[in-house]
Amino acid sequence: MGKQRDEDDEAYGKPVKYDPSFRGPIKNRSCTDVICCVLFLLFILGYIVVGIVAWLYGDPRQVLYPRNSTGAYCGMGENKDKPYLLYFNIFSCILSTNIISVAENGLQCPTPQVCVSSCPVDPWTVGKNQFLQTVGEVFYTKNRNFCLPGVPWNMTVITSLQQELCPSFLLPSAPALGRCFPWTNVTPPALPGITNDTTIQQGISGLIDSLNAQDISVKIFEDFAQSWYWILVALGVALVLSLLFILLLRLVAGPLVLVLILGVLGVLAYGIYYCWEEYRVLRDKGASISQLGFTTNLSAYQSVQETWLAALIVLVVLEAILLLVLIFLRQRIRIAIALLKEASKAVGQMMSTMFYPLVTFVLLLICIAYWAMTALYLATSGQPQYVLWASNISSPGCEKVPINTSCNPTAQLVNSSCPGLMCVFQGYSSKGLVQRSLFNLQIYGVLGLFWTLNWVLALGQCVLAGAFASFYWAFHKPQDIPTFPLISAFIRTLRYHTGSLAFGALILTLVQIARVILEYIDHKLRGVQNPVARCIMCCFKCCLWCLEKFIKFLNRNAYIMIAIYGKNFCVSAKNAFMLLMRNIVRVVVLDKVTDLLLFFGKLLVVGGVGVLSFFFFSGRIPGLDKDFKSPHLNYYWLPIMTSILGAYVIASGFFSVFGMCVDTLFLCFLEDLERNDGSLDRPYYMSKSLLKILGKKNEAPPDNKKRKK
Repeated sequence: MGKQRDEDDEAYGKPVKYDPSFRGPIKNRSCTDVICCVLFLLFILGYIVVGIVAWLYGDPRQVLYPRNSTGAYCGMGENKDKPYLLYFNIFSCILSTNIISVAENGLQCPTPQVCVSSCPVDPWTVGKNQFLQTVGEVFYTKNRNFCLPGVPWNMTVITSLQQELCPSFLLPSAPALGRCFPWTNVTPPALPGITNDTTIQQGISGLIDSLNAQDISVKIFEDFAQSWYWILVALGVALVLSLLFILLLRLVAGPLVLVLILGVLGVLAYGIYYCWEEYRVLRDKGASISQLGFTTNLSAYQSVQETWLAALIVLVVLEAILLLVLIFLRQRIRIAIALLKEASKAVGQMMSTMFYPLVTFVLLLICIAYWAMTALYLATSGQPQYVLWASNISSPGCEKVPINTSCNPTAQLVNSSCPGLMCVFQGYSSKGLVQRSLFNLQIYGVLGLFWTLNWVLALGQCVLAGAFASFYWAFHKPQDIPTFPLISAFIRTLRYHTGSLAFGALILTLVQIARVILEYIDHKLRGVQNPVARCIMCCFKCCLWCLEKFIKFLNRNAYIMIAIYGKNFCVSAKNAFMLLMRNIVRVVVLDKVTDLLLFFGKLLVVGGVGVLSFFFFSGRIPGLDKDFKSPHLNYYWLPIMTSILGAYVIASGFFSVFGMCVDTLFLCFLEDLERNDGSLDRPYYMSKSLLKILGKKNEAPPDNKKRKK
């Protein structure tokens, strides 16, 4: 039996041999994966060049600010005091053009558009008795400053309407995305081109609903402006709860794990009891599946005894398996609990590690912001193009007008005999090297986003692993712990292992991009796939998901070995995998116990913040002073969801540090078992609690043992 076990161990490599010179993370190391480091630096250099090119040719004002019919920006320059864009006839956005073209052309519609200081508040329509009056009398003196710039005071209203220089009607509107959109509950006036079936709702739906840009965005911004400081308070509560949980774990890890395990057993036991009661009642009634037959109404199966019998059997099996695991693997569970306590001590000795996620967050934010700005500038590269357009080219005077030919929006149109002739925005020029390579540059940017994000995450894992490894391999704790372990690990990782981190990040990036491509294909072909194709697509997606999870697991342990030994990525990944496979049962037990504990911690933090946010923002906490009352919000669930999401991010950041500490100490613990035997020359580095659980001891106590320097 022992021989068979030795053969199994040989299949996963030989145990680590004792090295008298080993004292924790190797200090004398060299650069690893140099070729990948050079490629990564060259890629970053190219990424910077793409950003410079995008900055030179792009113009984000085309997205941030609306344009009027002359091509001038609203809210800038001469229109600085006129930030909103008014459509003369909002219905032409759906009656005379395609919604997709509207979306592609930046919400432009084939109707005159003018920059205004405020949107119309009251409904108004030009009366027949006002046709012969002047524009000044009907518009300017009535504070209706909605005509195009330069319309003379003495021009008759009928002439201004024929040439579409002034609007023929106004609707109560509200600003959204810098544009005046009518309210959805008003009745449109009876005007030519607008049928009785065309309502305000249809007009706005055609322009906004299809673009997913309703005025909800304005209300969302208002809610954030009203509640941002309370959201920060909620995030502060999440931070305090996360720290308290880790400190609590340091003191009572064993009882907490026991309570969680008993809680799981209790839930399963209650499930067994409930299923038995339901089964007994339905059995006495004689309700059987043979009477129900086959039905697509799944809720109907709750009324038959076979459903509850099957659920009862499943829960009993799960309860039995969990009890057997607790009985036969109790020793390994105790080891896992001891490692959790040791990890909590390590975090307590190096509290700076708890705030390293802030560094990772800032770096991730820089990567995302750089990609977003580059993508925005690339998308807005190219000069705007304008063409001649008329609402009805068959009207008298429009026969000889070259419709769809380029024009200058700032120049006066020569052919004014064509009613409704305008120079409208068509799109952005696709000529030029940058514009022709726009798709390739965007793909390069996406690859850069994924690679840099994964590299930043890898950097954080390797730095934390180096710091926590220096804690474990300190023989006299805390005297032998380096003065600045986190900073030393950070400098060491950047100096020697940038290439190894880039190598692991690149492998993960390729898999993630493959998943994105597969999701895109699945989305595009969703309506035309048959069941077989859908099944194949699901299998591919499942395989890539599993592959991504495995690579993340392998990379994580490879970075730990890199931090300790300073070897290249492939060797480190191989050594870590072999070490884990030689101790696979301990790996599974520790992983599940840690997952259970961290899940409970996240549930506590996120649930606590979510409950507090719900009662506060919904105004259900009575007796609060006016300074502490919840603000008036359009959507009170918005700050609640933001607080919950922020609490989850904060909890994940803190618990990721703790999880990395557990994984690092676990690998060090496994190597300690293989490398040392507790003799005078090869004492164990593990804590006394672990030695006691394993039934091992050092021949000389650490305090009386003089280690060779």
